[in-house]
Amino acid sequence: MSGVCSKSKVLVAMSGGVDSSVAAALLQEQGYEVVGCFMRLGSDDSVEGEACDPNAYDPDRVRPGHQGCCSLDDASDARLVASMLGVPFYVLNFKRDFDRVIDYFVDEYNRGRTPNPCIRCNHWLKFGRLADYARSIDADFVATGHYARVDRDGGRARLMCGRDREKDQSYVLFTTPAALLEHIMLPIGRHTKREVRRIAEEKGLPVFDKPDSQEICFVPDTDYARLVRRRSPETVREGNILDHEGTVIGRHPGHQHFTIGQRRGISVSLGHPIYVTDKNAETNTITVAPASETFADTLVADETNWLRPPPSRPMPCLARIRYNAAAVPATVVAESDTMTVRFDEPQRAISPGQAVVCYEDDELIGGGWIRDVEGTKQDVAR
Repeated sequence: MSGVCSKSKVLVAMSGGVDSSVAAALLQEQGYEVVGCFMRLGSDDSVEGEACDPNAYDPDRVRPGHQGCCSLDDASDARLVASMLGVPFYVLNFKRDFDRVIDYFVDEYNRGRTPNPCIRCNHWLKFGRLADYARSIDADFVATGHYARVDRDGGRARLMCGRDREKDQSYVLFTTPAALLEHIMLPIGRHTKREVRRIAEEKGLPVFDKPDSQEICFVPDTDYARLVRRRSPETVREGNILDHEGTVIGRHPGHQHFTIGQRRGISVSLGHPIYVTDKNAETNTITVAPASETFADTLVADETNWLRPPPSRPMPCLARIRYNAAAVPATVVAESDTMTVRFDEPQRAISPGQAVVCYEDDELIGGGWIRDVEGTKQDVAR
């Protein structure tokens, strides 16, 4: 892969949504040689792997509706946009690789953890298998429709928050290899969502008002436990609900039905609000307690990835413990393959299995997968 130039080839991951469609259009407008691709993750054989005829645009094929990420309609929308832009388009069969993401999701729930499959998908597929494919066709860059930025000023590539803070997706990109940042383009990261939709409408792209996909693509009904039961039926079984002193106070249908910090659906009434504070997969128990017991100030994360050299001493930073959480002041201590993050103020519902991502100002400097929650839970009234 070579440096930036007006004729550089860019492989654009086109999902059929407005964001990746505008990403492709902007890069084409800037003079790049754009190649579009759709990652086929399902098993429907009606999505073929042939190149798209750039002259095959048919306005009657416009699909204003949306049935979820990576559906056949999404593939058709991506192909349609590629036709309108006049760029080559390919469908890549990553079903076997995507099965690995689903297996990880199920395994994490069975371990009593809360997984984030979007981060794994970005790591293993978009900036893993897709980056390999880009090299095979001599593409200089891989581009996606994520709301984040790659800043190449100052002699090195830096991963930055997106301009639209409500849509910022830098958190789900923390596993990107530092060496690969030089070959990643995130064209819409400097735009707001409203601007992206306006650009799509001005360019006549039929997906300009297509709804965003809100759920995990392989669990569109959000019933995670049902997916776990279907793929590993022997693992989901009834167990005990414990209070914070270890007393059995009820029964649950399987620990996979619950996440740390959950309040609804516990089926136990103690006369005051209670929350899930712990899940033990080995004993198949969940522990519930008052809100004050959901707060902690320290975590340990493993499988760390640093996008610049890890700090050699404790470093003040801003840290996020889930995708939709605000980045809050903390101190990070880097070790070999782990990091310890101590928050200035206790944080609610720190969940093993989720990611913690650290920033310096707008720059993502590194992150890891939360392994343990440490530190005394604080008596914080909520």
